[in-house]
Amino acid sequence: MEHDVVYQRITAILDGEDDWVTAMATVTCELHNAFDHYHWTGFYRTTSPGMLKIGPYQGGHGCLSIPFDKGICGAAARTGETQDVPDVHARAEHIACSSSTNSEIVVPVKNSRGEVVAVLDLDSDLPAAFSSADVELSERICSWLGQIYHQ
Repeated sequence: MEHDVVYQRITAILDGEDDWVTAMATVTCELHNAFDHYHWTGFYRTTSPGMLKIGPYQGGHGCLSIPFDKGICGAAARTGETQDVPDVHARAEHIACSSSTNSEIVVPVKNSRGEVVAVLDLDSDLPAAFSSADVELSERICSWLGQIYHQ
């Protein structure tokens, strides 16, 4: 499915929705089912300073908590920058929540004050699975989610 179509579908489904969990669950479902190379798709939410906790996801079990100073998800939360990792085994800080993961994108979701309120984690069992279109789509979605975040 084309990336622009997926973005338009997500924003249309969530038009007027103000429940944060509903929005994360819908984004996760839509992304996970739109692309065959998305093997684990989900959110980690910032629940206290320096701590991420699992949010809505699809795929096998994820890590339940990730400190900002650990892993690729932690790096995205700590730096506020997208982590595009074609080979997770090349990053010493990678946390293997699933031993089958070979590539990953993690994108921060920032609220109106620029604080990281969540990260979107996309994992693939395939090496270098994610394209620049995948990165751009996930960043667009996370930017849009940050605008509707009200907590």
